[in-house]
Amino acid sequence: MSIIVGFVSTPAGEAALTAGIAEATLRNEDLVIVNSAREGALVDKSVAAEDVLARAARRATEAGVKATVIQPPYQHDLADEFLDIAREANASLIVIGLRHRSQVGKFILGSHAQRILMQADRPVLAVKADGSNF
Repeated sequence: MSIIVGFVSTPAGEAALTAGIAEATLRNEDLVIVNSAREGALVDKSVAAEDVLARAARRATEAGVKATVIQPPYQHDLADEFLDIAREANASLIVIGLRHRSQVGKFILGSHAQRILMQADRPVLAVKADGSNF
């Protein structure tokens, strides 16, 4: 079993990584760090640079956690693809970071995090950049 962390190079992503490392340590499980980009996108701000992903994996390793970084491209819906990865990895826990968005922003843009929370068939830990958990 493993812990899956949705990682982007943002304060919320860093909070998710920190929580994921803590959970993996507590549960004595491996960590899978997922950073995805839409297939065919020329520019995607959610794609982390190679050195950022290496640093994320190093943080886990230094904490005594075996970590794997994957960057699977997604074609259709990020939330669906992420949940598929969690099932394939037999994840015991999904960890995601949340950022504050207005009600109108959530309505117009939708929310990958909200869909993951509602559709996951396993526990989800959602953390905010300030360190609070939901």
